[in-house]
Amino acid sequence: MTILKHLFSPIQIGCMTAKNRLLMSAMSINFGVDENGYVTDQLTGYLAARAKGGAGMILVGGGGVHPTGLELPGLPALWDDACIPALKKMVDAVKPFDTRFGVQLMHGGRQSYHDRKVAPSPIPAPAVVKGVPKELAVEEIAELVSSFGDAARRCRDAGFDFIEVHGAHGYLINQFLALNSNHRDDQYGGSFDNRIRFFLELLADIKAKAGADFPVGLRINGEDYIEGGWTLDDALRLAPILEKNGADYLHVSAGVYGSKQLTIPSMYVEHGCFVHLAEAVKQVVHIPVVGVGRIKSPELADRILKEGRADIVAMGRALIADPMLPEKARAGNLNAIRPCIGCCLGCIHAVLALEPGSCVVNPDVGREYLMDGDEKTSQPKSVLVVGAGPAGLAAARMAAMRGHRVTVAEEKGSVGGLLRLAAIPPGRGEIMDVIDFLTREIERLGVALRLNTRLDEALLDQVKPEAVILASGSLPDMPIIKGLFTTGMDLCTVTEVLEGKITGDRVIIIGGGQAGLVTADFLAEKGREVAVLNRKRHFADEMSSNDRFYLRERLKRDTVHLFKQAAVKTFTDDGVVFTSAGNSVTLEGYDTVVVAEAMAPVRDAKPMLDRRNIDVYVIGDAKTPRNLMLAQSEAEEIGRTI
Repeated sequence: MTILKHLFSPIQIGCMTAKNRLLMSAMSINFGVDENGYVTDQLTGYLAARAKGGAGMILVGGGGVHPTGLELPGLPALWDDACIPALKKMVDAVKPFDTRFGVQLMHGGRQSYHDRKVAPSPIPAPAVVKGVPKELAVEEIAELVSSFGDAARRCRDAGFDFIEVHGAHGYLINQFLALNSNHRDDQYGGSFDNRIRFFLELLADIKAKAGADFPVGLRINGEDYIEGGWTLDDALRLAPILEKNGADYLHVSAGVYGSKQLTIPSMYVEHGCFVHLAEAVKQVVHIPVVGVGRIKSPELADRILKEGRADIVAMGRALIADPMLPEKARAGNLNAIRPCIGCCLGCIHAVLALEPGSCVVNPDVGREYLMDGDEKTSQPKSVLVVGAGPAGLAAARMAAMRGHRVTVAEEKGSVGGLLRLAAIPPGRGEIMDVIDFLTREIERLGVALRLNTRLDEALLDQVKPEAVILASGSLPDMPIIKGLFTTGMDLCTVTEVLEGKITGDRVIIIGGGQAGLVTADFLAEKGREVAVLNRKRHFADEMSSNDRFYLRERLKRDTVHLFKQAAVKTFTDDGVVFTSAGNSVTLEGYDTVVVAEAMAPVRDAKPMLDRRNIDVYVIGDAKTPRNLMLAQSEAEEIGRTI
């Protein structure tokens, strides 16, 4: 019997019973539809994998109810009956796994990525999406009301168990609700009752067309976290009205585009960050309430339920990272869960760039329909992996899963490589969850891990590898800048700083990428004054926008000075002369320079391996320094193909 008894107890939602209280949130993944917007095998495979993993309820993300409201181009279209056959096929693939399967209905309003945007008022979104939306006429509002009901009926005809209506996150319904986005002076604007009218009308239309016995959940904001936006007091006033009008559950979230708390927070934000809003709403209704917000731990989910703060817990990114999370948790195998690290790079950043969604720690996202497990190789080999950073460990894991005999040699006394250092700055500790998971995995799979072991001829003679995966990583590259090597200031690299080898109080950082900014945060937290010189126009553009937002907020201190488009003229004994966006700047009285710019691959061992006539695969930073997502994907692919 599972120890997480609250999470894995059934729950009644209207006339529907779910086997457990874990809801996979609707997420706009931006893949798996054809040119007509009808779902394909790709999206079906992605969702079926999560159903197989044991989630009690799963939602298809971002179903567009009307052409004007398609948030992203790669989302399902639900505005004509021709979508039903593909949806039925999807339902048939998911139903055998005994999960309750639903669709989230939404209209993006002014937050839609196209030039036909409509909204209650002609007010642009405060961030992300550009363009002034067209103000809806009353007859157009009636058309949209009807489109929600029609879409719900199509979902029921396709065999779905329930739907959820997206009334949060600054999309169309939320735009009607909030005073800062609704400046109408007719029956849909002004008073509270007028602003909620659109929501109540579409709910009534759904009930009339899909049937009173078809469960309908509603996602609402507990807080918009933006000036003039929807508040918790508003939500507490609305929730009983929604219950009275037929809502079967309420899913309480927060934030809009441009809010001070993002709808999808990064690793800087505490786990369970929006649960207090659900807890408050739960006090004023009798229907089930869903809590959400950076919940990736089954133990936390169970505790939220045990404490009565919510009736259902929603997880999104955690189930992208590991579709088998529910089953692993139910079986008590918590250490085997592949962790979401809250980086927002594949799941959010890629999608907002209008690219297919993916995941830093799970390269299989979007490829589930092409895969049928990792079959054992018929020709097991002796494989030597050089380097126990994230790429080396991921490749070793995959090769071992396929049946190869794997040895990992790491010249340092610990695993993790540069990722261990990347986890040191404030708020970045979750990065090490990747290394901890991979370390447990290679131990489980019987991989021989040799620390403090350099690659040399003796090691090759001993292991006798038939294939070598060179994952030896990278080191900071020193730029050639006038005065840098003759300055009176201490000169060190970003890796040396994060290892604690710095004593200066006033520090100049060369490089405004992720490494430079997190190092600036690390030093500022320790009381240092920091100036960051970034050659580029934008800071840390390799980070996801969500992750970078919180980091930039942390750097808004008097002791941190950020300069972009910096062109250094010369370093002096105690400072630097440069231009920033064309303006001349001189910094004086500094004692340390930190190089945190480019990285150079380390692959010195390649010639030795070539002389041995061994198959050699160079991966990760040893091939080309880049982000963790690309390195992990490459590592797993090599592990599969050896």
